[in-house]
Amino acid sequence: MATQPFVIVPSMCAVAVMYPQGRRIADEVLPRVPVDGDKFNYLKYAQADAFLAPDTTVGRLSAPNQLLYSSTEVTDSVTDQALDVPVPERDIKAWNDAHRTGRVQAPNPMDQAVESGMDAFLNRREVRAAGLVFNAASYGTNNKVTLSGTSQWSDYTNSDPLVAIRGYFDSMLVRPTIGVLGRLVATKLQLHPKVAAAVYKFGTTAGYVPMRAIADQLELDEIYVGEAQYNTAAPGQAPSMSRVWGKHAAFLYRDKTASTRGKVTFGFTAQWGDRQAGTITDPDIGALGGVRARVVEFVKELVTANDLGYFVQNAIA
Repeated sequence: MATQPFVIVPSMCAVAVMYPQGRRIADEVLPRVPVDGDKFNYLKYAQADAFLAPDTTVGRLSAPNQLLYSSTEVTDSVTDQALDVPVPERDIKAWNDAHRTGRVQAPNPMDQAVESGMDAFLNRREVRAAGLVFNAASYGTNNKVTLSGTSQWSDYTNSDPLVAIRGYFDSMLVRPTIGVLGRLVATKLQLHPKVAAAVYKFGTTAGYVPMRAIADQLELDEIYVGEAQYNTAAPGQAPSMSRVWGKHAAFLYRDKTASTRGKVTFGFTAQWGDRQAGTITDPDIGALGGVRARVVEFVKELVTANDLGYFVQNAIA
């Protein structure tokens, strides 16, 4: 039987698993939920399921009412996510020789490759999460709005973001628990004169308002600001940087205790197994050959209750 070409290396797995998330927010916005296999079932909830209040009164000899959900069981599967970073054999040999003689100062080139790969790997995860959360198709018909002109929060004279957002919340069946903003949106909001007036009082209309203060004004547990950027240019072309989270905002009901079988939440990330890292020998790297450091995980970002979020498209100009 042929051996598996991808060799899992525990020390590299540790680097991949422990690599810091940094200013990325995907794991907070769409928390990871373990699943039992590459194919899995989960419950997609109907709007009414979040508001069940059945009669709990029971007669001495009668049967209690049964709690029946109208949720639909959906079958889905994780997608394979992987990225390779080539490492020439001569770099590995030079590091090993220096390590044996005690002259090593640079990090292990394989660990460096995993770290470099993880940075790009998590950027792509951020792009997938933003593409789902900042997508009008992910929300119920009455749970989205597109701003333009004087209604955009970048219009400091005519717009009143806190009043508008509270109105969005009041139109929802369940108030959201978190906010999600692109960095440019967050900055405009933090500098908005009417936001400053609401937070600082006494006629103050200038100043940089902390995000925690805005979350408190809106009675949210947290507001997450997407900082990530990525290069959209083709390989070999001049870099063209784009902000992953764009000029939009979303407000979501998130329950971190939700799973594929219970609890209602806007969305989550199904994850099969742990993130892995290892090596694959490649004779075509440089004159001496080399190895490719590979990072792997099996995940699927999902929206499970589209009425538990509100999307503000083009929040700023």
